Amino acid sequence: MLRQTLQLLLDIFLQGFAGVLLFRFLLQWLRAPMRNPLGEFIMGISNFMVLPARRFIPPAWKLDSASLLLALAVEFIYLGLTLSLDGYPFVHFPLLGLLALSAVKLFKISVYLLMSALVAQAILSWVNPFTPLAPLLAAITHRFLRPLQRVLPLVGNIDLSPLLLLVICQIILLVPIAMLESLAVRLL
Repeated sequence: MLRQTLQLLLDIFLQGFAGVLLFRFLLQWLRAPMRNPLGEFIMGISNFMVLPARRFIPPAWKLDSASLLLALAVEFIYLGLTLSLDGYPFVHFPLLGLLALSAVKLFKISVYLLMSALVAQAILSWVNPFTPLAPLLAAITHRFLRPLQRVLPLVGNIDLSPLLLLVICQIILLVPIAMLESLAVRLL
C-alpha cells in the first residue's frame, strides 16, 4: 500500500513535471503563442528550473535545449525511483538503459500531448471556438494536420483529418514506440 502511494506521488509530481518541461520545449519548437493562461502557467511552474539551467545549457538550433534536457533528467530520476520501488536489483547502475527509456518515454508523452491537444481543440471548437487557448492549440496541431488536410478532402463539410491524426498517433504508440520501449527495457 505504501509502495502504491509512493508510485502515485511519483507519477503525479515527477512524471507530471517532466511532461510540463517537455510541453514547454514543444511549445517553443512549434512557435506556439505563450500569452495565454496555459502558456503562462507552464512558464510560471517551470521557470524556477529552466532559467538557472539556461546559464549552463545553451540553446541548440534556436531551441530551448535546457527545457528538453531538464525533462530528460526529471524523467530519468522518475524511472530510477520507480525501478527502486519495484525492487530492481541495482547490481550495476543501468545508465544507458535508463537514458534510452527516458528518451522513449518523453517521445511517448509528446505523442500523448499531441493527442490531448487534438481532443481539446475539437471540444473547444464546439463549445467555445474563441477561447484564449484556441491559438495555442492551433499552433500545436496545425503542423501535423496540414499535410493530412491536403490529402484528405472535407466530407460533408467536416474535416476528418484530426480523426486520422488520432489513429496515426495510436499506431505510433502501438508499433514503433512499443518496440523502442521494449528495446530500452532490455538495456536495464
